Amino acid sequence: MTDRAAADAGDGWVECRCGARHWGRLGAAGLLLTDGERVVLQHRAPWSHQGDTWGLPGGALHAGEDAVAGALREAAEEAGVDPGGVRVVATRVLRHPDWSYTTVLARTSPDACVAATDAESLEIVWVPLDEVADRPLLPAFGDAWPELRAMITAHPAVVVDAANVVGSRPDGWWRDRRGATARLLAGLDGLAARGVPADLLGLAGESWRPTWHVVTEGAARGTTGTDAVEVVEAPGAGDDTIVATTDRLVAAGADPVHVVTADRALAARVAALGAATLRPSALLRLL
Repeated sequence: MTDRAAADAGDGWVECRCGARHWGRLGAAGLLLTDGERVVLQHRAPWSHQGDTWGLPGGALHAGEDAVAGALREAAEEAGVDPGGVRVVATRVLRHPDWSYTTVLARTSPDACVAATDAESLEIVWVPLDEVADRPLLPAFGDAWPELRAMITAHPAVVVDAANVVGSRPDGWWRDRRGATARLLAGLDGLAARGVPADLLGLAGESWRPTWHVVTEGAARGTTGTDAVEVVEAPGAGDDTIVATTDRLVAAGADPVHVVTADRALAARVAALGAATLRPSALLRLL
């Protein structure tokens, strides 16, 4: 399918059973881009649907396109956002009977440049978080803004007790602990790209992409991480390094922090730092 054909498959109105009409036969998505203090907003052209309001750069999904890819494409087309300069962290889905809209939350640096790059925008600007609600917002965005603002303040991180997770299932890990740990890391790298359900982390929204930190020890040392998964080698007892890693993340502003382990003593130690715990089985189900 050509790019034009993919776009044509998604362009069009949906007469929804909710009684409203929505743009995007395959659904729509928009990008909520933040530097932690501000967000990028689009002043919509008066001729557009619910025009002269403020919302997010976004639009109809193309055929074969997921919501994250669609939001990044639309933000590049409408606001000049460089997809390579952002990190996607979460999604929130508004579902109607016959249509859905996905807000994709992403972070970027404060010096990221944005500008109106097509006729759908009167202007594209950075707006301080405290000033967003003062503008005449697109109604659906205005309804979602309180929850979206709370999502902006979350910085989830997951610390994985590799020895405990690898040892939780009898798959022959004792014959090749390093190989079993490497397989775990490969799985986590894929999970980092897909995201995890929001309710697993006790957060609002649909899915989240936390930062991942895997602590290895003993025979598993020497396995390497990826751009998305940090490996922390324990020089001695793995539990001590897990506690130190958790403490480092909490001090750096990560919130919430979850530690994946079934070790009760370790769970108590990280709880004292403000971290929660997840059972290895919860992680393995996602992998």
